Amino acid sequence: MITVLVAYAGKRGGTREIAEVIGAELRAAGLVVDVRDAGEVGGVTEYGAVVVGSALYYARWRPEAVRLLERNTEALRARPVWLFHSGPCGPGANLARVSLPARVTLLAAAIDAGRTETFGGRLDPALADGVLEKLLARGGRVGDFRDWHRIRSWARDIGRRVRSRVVI
Repeated sequence: MITVLVAYAGKRGGTREIAEVIGAELRAAGLVVDVRDAGEVGGVTEYGAVVVGSALYYARWRPEAVRLLERNTEALRARPVWLFHSGPCGPGANLARVSLPARVTLLAAAIDAGRTETFGGRLDPALADGVLEKLLARGGRVGDFRDWHRIRSWARDIGRRVRSRVVI
C-alpha cells in the first residue's frame, strides 16, 4: 500500500486545515496518508507520493516548507510531488493564480513537481498581527476564502493519479 505525505506550513491553522481535507480525500481514495507539519518532517523516503503546502506571507513560502523541499530534493525527484499555497483573501481570491517565490520555483523544477495550485486563504482580524494583515483586514479582505469544493476536487485528482501510477 502506498503512503502519501501531506506536509503543510502556516502560522494560524488555515493551511493545516487545507492539508487535513486533502489528507481525508486521499484516504477516501484508498491511500494511507500522513498529514504532518513541514517543520517536523525529516525525510520523505518512506512515502510513495508527497504533497507540500505553504501559507503565503508577503508572497513568500514559510521557511519550514522551503527547507523540506531543499533537504529532500533528491528523494522528491523519485516520486510524484504536488505543491499548493494558500493566502489570497478578498473578492476573487479563488481566481488568483499566485506565482511561486523564486527559490521555490527552482526547487519545484528540480523535483519536477506538478503545477502549483493556489487556494484562497483565511484572514481573521482577531489574529492579524502584521502590518500587511492589519491593512488587509481594514480593506475588507476579512473572512474565509478557501474554496473547499475546489480543494477536495484537486485532492481527488491527486488520489486518482497516485493510484494509476502504483498498483495497490
